[in-house]
Amino acid sequence: MVKFLPLLLILAYALAMWFFSVWRLKRELNERSTPLNDARLNPLLDRLGAAMELPRIRAHVYEIPAVNGLAAPDGRIFITRGFLDRMEKGEVTPEEISGVVAHELGHVAHGHSKRRMIDFAGQNVIRSVLLMTVGRFLPFIGPWLIGLMLSAIAARLSQQDEFEADRFATALLVKSGIGVEPQVSLFRKLEKLTGARGHVAPAWLLSHPHVEKRIAAIEANRRRWR
Repeated sequence: MVKFLPLLLILAYALAMWFFSVWRLKRELNERSTPLNDARLNPLLDRLGAAMELPRIRAHVYEIPAVNGLAAPDGRIFITRGFLDRMEKGEVTPEEISGVVAHELGHVAHGHSKRRMIDFAGQNVIRSVLLMTVGRFLPFIGPWLIGLMLSAIAARLSQQDEFEADRFATALLVKSGIGVEPQVSLFRKLEKLTGARGHVAPAWLLSHPHVEKRIAAIEANRRRWR
């Protein structure tokens, strides 16, 4: 038991850090969010809820200027004020915003937040073990290679989550009658909306798949489900 104590301490530390980050995020969201109540979005949220045999989907406005959606670990869905401001300017449509809500519902439905907790703790344990073994024999390049490998694994898992959430959103949008066109059209606008100008890092280190791959997967699902 004593020989496993360092690993248990590392695991406990990783879990404590994760719970602290969740607590901090929850406090931030509570302080900087309000319930979403928009005359153009409410009917669409009603349709998403009806497709899931639920009341209207409840969402919140996260009062930050960035363009993003968020599924909190406690299951709440957030759309940023920046996204709604773009809707007010006519740069995105209410249907496209509903696609973002459907995507975040996919993260909740698949339990991605809980899965990331396990992944985060596991990766920290693996990192510590490898640093104590491989890093001892390769003092300079070893830690760099270990970090690169774990970053690639984390990116791979994150990309899988995004594809799963996209697939859930596509199914929900089809069932609700909204259709997948808003989901696809928003992806085509995404780079301009977020201010991104291409990807500096390799694809296998990105937390989100390339937009072209996401659109291709959505179109493939639509053809198959027809």
